[in-house]
Amino acid sequence: MRPVTLKTERLILRPWTEADFAPFAAMSADPRVMEHFPGTLSRAESDNVATILKSDIEIMGYGFWALEVPGIAPFIGFTGIRPVTFEAHFTPAVEIGWRLAPAHWGKGYASEAAGAALAHGFEAGLPEIVSFTVTGNLRSQAVMQRLGMTHDPKDDFDHPNLAPGHKLRRHVLYRMKRP
Repeated sequence: MRPVTLKTERLILRPWTEADFAPFAAMSADPRVMEHFPGTLSRAESDNVATILKSDIEIMGYGFWALEVPGIAPFIGFTGIRPVTFEAHFTPAVEIGWRLAPAHWGKGYASEAAGAALAHGFEAGLPEIVSFTVTGNLRSQAVMQRLGMTHDPKDDFDHPNLAPGHKLRRHVLYRMKRP
């Protein structure tokens, strides 16, 4: 499938390049960026994730796209949609997600890019897109709410890839159905 590139007023959501791996590794090693994940990633771990995300787009035509601010920054993180990779009460499903470098937080980039990714997913025929995060990640939940996603506490779940008792195991689930 041919990889898709999306453009918004300020952003480009595009396939990954090798040049994205180093700034992604810097993000993945930043405790602020990884606060709501089990830990930071080594360069090898980060490169493995970037390789998977790059491959997703090459295979499916979409995924977690590299996010660029033309004329300002060639790589600020990622935003996009991809199938959920674990089993839970709401799977199979396609999730929307984002991760940005701290220098680009608070500028509306996550909401703007996620809006384009949602529109693309629904135009492609997806009936529903979900998003999830740990209960304490209020910034991401605010993006989900700005996008118009809805939350029902009965949908919240314990992430199956985290051990019982892990401080990040409990997750909130937001949903949006195709308009």
